[in-house]
Amino acid sequence: MPFIDEAKFLVKAGDGGNGCASFRREKFVPKGGPDGGDGGKGGSVIIETANNLFSLIDFRYRSHFIAERGVHGKGKKQHGRKGKGCLVKVPPGAIIKDAETGEVLADLIEDGERFLAAAGGKGGAGNVHYATSRNQAPRKAGKGKPGEERWLKIELKLIADIGLIGLPNAGKSTLLSKLSAANPKVAAYPFTTLEPQLGVLQFEYHPPCIIADIPGLIEGAHDGAGLGHKFLRHIERTRILLHVIDASGVEDGPLDQYRVLENELNRFNKELMGRQRFILLNKIDLLSDESLEDVIAEFKDQGLKSVTISAMRGDGLESLKEMLAEALETV
Repeated sequence: MPFIDEAKFLVKAGDGGNGCASFRREKFVPKGGPDGGDGGKGGSVIIETANNLFSLIDFRYRSHFIAERGVHGKGKKQHGRKGKGCLVKVPPGAIIKDAETGEVLADLIEDGERFLAAAGGKGGAGNVHYATSRNQAPRKAGKGKPGEERWLKIELKLIADIGLIGLPNAGKSTLLSKLSAANPKVAAYPFTTLEPQLGVLQFEYHPPCIIADIPGLIEGAHDGAGLGHKFLRHIERTRILLHVIDASGVEDGPLDQYRVLENELNRFNKELMGRQRFILLNKIDLLSDESLEDVIAEFKDQGLKSVTISAMRGDGLESLKEMLAEALETV
């Protein structure tokens, strides 16, 4: 199933029902009197977060969300029924914007959080409300007000406890598959993941957490190069960032990879530099002991502490889990 994290959609609230202009026709009531009921209020369109959703896939098949209009009033002071509202479910982390101005209208994070996207129109008043001492038989009734209608844009920023970032072919997908039950594409040839992948990391003595593989980081990503901003924004919701570095340095040196990642994060959003970050030197199974020591020393000389792992072979993953469990308790 494709991952959808952006969509444009129309919300249309229901119009209010018209009021009724009618008169009583009762025995022993000489002149009768106005008894028109009010029109019902139109239904509203409400956006609500749901923890069981992780993508905007529903918006691929539906782009118009329309609530029911209110029922017209009737005689004998019978008020019209209120129109049925329209409830739109979205994942936590959804940002609602005005499609024309780009103004942020809501940032929905918590499960069950609601946003009134379009308010239903007010129902018209029946002619009973227009009766006065000088006009005891009014023949007019109010018309229902139109419901709000507008185009909105929704953007999703994944809410994850841990985010995996790294250059293409650093081994993020393999690491995600070993730390969780997620099943991302993993192959023996170079490729880059085209959409974020989520997994649940289980601990023995700590609550589970959500871990996300964030694709799209190459040099120049902050300016839109590669997948650019399309997926970089998902990093903003993570509590801990793991820099996955290809320690074998087949294409770029490990330290050069780290500098590219740090530079892109800093230029995309400086607040990310305040997040807790760990450096994972992956693919140590491709290095000799001597070469690995040189790589570790290279980072140490820069005042950087690194963790060595082999996602493919499983080396260091248990120690990594323990480190992450301790880190999650402090953030």
